[in-house]
Amino acid sequence: MDQPLKLELDRSAKTPLAEQIRKGISTAIESGVLAPGARLPSWLDLAAQLGVARGTVRTAYEKLSAAQLIVASRAGGTRVADRPAAIARVEQPPDPGSFLERYLEMTAGPAIFQMGVPALETFPATLFSRIRSQAVRAESSAPAIYPDPRGELDLRREIAGYLAVARGIECSPSEVIITGGFASGLGLTLRVLGLEGRKAWMEDPGFPFTHRGLELARLSLAPIPIDADGIDVDHGIHHAPDAALVVVTPGQQAPLGPTLSLARRLRLLDWAAQTQAWVIEDDSRAAPALASLDRAGRVVHIGSFSKTISPALRLGFLVAPPALASCFAEVAACLAPPPGPALQLATAEFMRDGHYMRHLRRTKRVYSAQRDALLECLPHAGEAGVAGLAVLLRLPDGAPDVAIARETLAFGMAPAPLSVWYASPNSARSGLLLGLATAPQRQLARSCDRLLGIIRRFA
Repeated sequence: MDQPLKLELDRSAKTPLAEQIRKGISTAIESGVLAPGARLPSWLDLAAQLGVARGTVRTAYEKLSAAQLIVASRAGGTRVADRPAAIARVEQPPDPGSFLERYLEMTAGPAIFQMGVPALETFPATLFSRIRSQAVRAESSAPAIYPDPRGELDLRREIAGYLAVARGIECSPSEVIITGGFASGLGLTLRVLGLEGRKAWMEDPGFPFTHRGLELARLSLAPIPIDADGIDVDHGIHHAPDAALVVVTPGQQAPLGPTLSLARRLRLLDWAAQTQAWVIEDDSRAAPALASLDRAGRVVHIGSFSKTISPALRLGFLVAPPALASCFAEVAACLAPPPGPALQLATAEFMRDGHYMRHLRRTKRVYSAQRDALLECLPHAGEAGVAGLAVLLRLPDGAPDVAIARETLAFGMAPAPLSVWYASPNSARSGLLLGLATAPQRQLARSCDRLLGIIRRFA
């Protein structure tokens, strides 16, 4: 017989229903209310009992199973797992409303419309796995020595060549530093520049994780608005002329999508040179980079392989201004070493043999087709437009885009709410960012219908 289970859900809370269910059952197990071996309702029965979607309960049960708190079998149903007495604690979820909770929500997946990850079906996974396995075997048989803190020379050469062709950046391998992804490159740069207590321009709206990273580095943020020509440089000069740093996505602004105009690029670089300010460029599009126009050595170009190969690699790079290359290498050696050599050498071979460029061309075609298909599915859904590798679906101002996004999780979708990209709640606009890479056409019509149905319920 099923173990009696009483759960109280707060549908007005920011915490997703699946997380409330997981936490309630976990607490009951930890407190002894649910003893080892106690049988739980099936996720279908519990969903009917609580009046929630089946997927919501299934998500909670999957998390409990992953934490080894419950076990499921055809014969015995779902039961509380046997646990040794020595096991007293499990990993606690992040505090509701905390940055970590938001981070985990935005990076959870895989899910339809999820941003920041590439399409799995376009990547030559078997080929890359073979190359990587060969690199691991070679690393295992090589002498045990400390690697170059700047990264493997083979990969730095390939990246320098790629940037010359794809971004117009002329740099030597000695100016390329291999990192653990964009966040690692940002942290390394902020450590080198040493701007604690100074002011930084930040695009508004702009990437929430970058925004938080600048705050953690103890910089004072000056939100600068975005228009059709990108970040409003004159607004920044007028309202925050004492800024020591600017963080921009000039190739394709995230999340609104415009490209920084040439006039504004030149204006920004001229101002940075005159005031000795630094510019961090987030590599965001296969187009000439801002760094390609930099003649004063004020731009740090940061990129990663997260959106082209996989975020699981935690592999990225930056191009240091020539005058700071040795300082970047020194800080990397002591505080921010790159990923292991095997991964770097495998990626270098993948690029050297032409696989990386072929992969980029293939994904560009696929994403273009998925973008067109997605826009066709949203003809009467309000204002929708392309924003880089996403479609921005605008909602009426004040619409609860965060709550809508959380509601979609139970249905295997993960659009990103637009409002959290704004620095100030007073200036925030409501909308949903629908990732193109994770919007396969075979599921698109059904997913869009379900998404629009959820939006209508909140209208």
